[in-house]
Amino acid sequence: MSLHVEQTGSGAPLLLIHGWGMHGGMWGDVAEQLAEHFRVLAVDLPGHGHSRGQRTEDGGQKKKHLELLDEIVDSLAAQFNEPLTVCGWSLGGQIALHWAMRHSHQVNRLVLVASTPCFMCRSDWPCAMAAETLAEFAAALQQNYALTLRRFLALQVRGSAQERGLLATLRSALFSRGEPDLAALQGGLEILRDCDLRSALPGVKQPTLVIAGERDTLTPPQAAQYLATQMPDTRLAIIEGAAHAPFLSHPDEFMKHLMSFLHE
Repeated sequence: MSLHVEQTGSGAPLLLIHGWGMHGGMWGDVAEQLAEHFRVLAVDLPGHGHSRGQRTEDGGQKKKHLELLDEIVDSLAAQFNEPLTVCGWSLGGQIALHWAMRHSHQVNRLVLVASTPCFMCRSDWPCAMAAETLAEFAAALQQNYALTLRRFLALQVRGSAQERGLLATLRSALFSRGEPDLAALQGGLEILRDCDLRSALPGVKQPTLVIAGERDTLTPPQAAQYLATQMPDTRLAIIEGAAHAPFLSHPDEFMKHLMSFLHE
């Protein structure tokens, strides 16, 4: 499958992977700033933005979350023929992590933004979204997925400094590349519901930067702290006053941490 990728700048390749229901244009001004130093590749995941959804060879039979995750990662791996620095936001962070595990030769460095190894709350994992909340989103998708996405945006900025302005920015960009495919949205929620990468974290050898928002209620900073303690070569940056989109709410601080890591 061919994925839509917008390329700007020149130099070492830096791939940006967006979160659930979003598209590559959501990175905004940060992508432009990064393009002054790197060859920035902003991808639209399957079924999002300008990328078509993935076709199945089994007549549309429903796939398990790991099969879905494997398909997305393999599509990304097939799109690029060179080692990359991969920066993933939220669901994009889980995709980046799995990519680093599955095709380790292709990922030089990792940047995980507002991400977590396990999105849904479990008995031994309290720093996550409640199962009931995620189930409500899945049910609401069937009724009105545009409204559900807008509700999800509100959760992403809740508690952030500049909350109202940030929400307006996200809403204006949300459908700027068209509406995402419903099947892709459902598959993404299934990955968020079922995926648990905690046990595999010690095997991630790539140098990794974890950036978290202090006020993030979707992927709490405790999840970022866990990531930093479980992977062998990781640095952690927690941005005060930020929620789930620190690169939009606090771009200067976000860029400071990212550029320091990438220029090591």
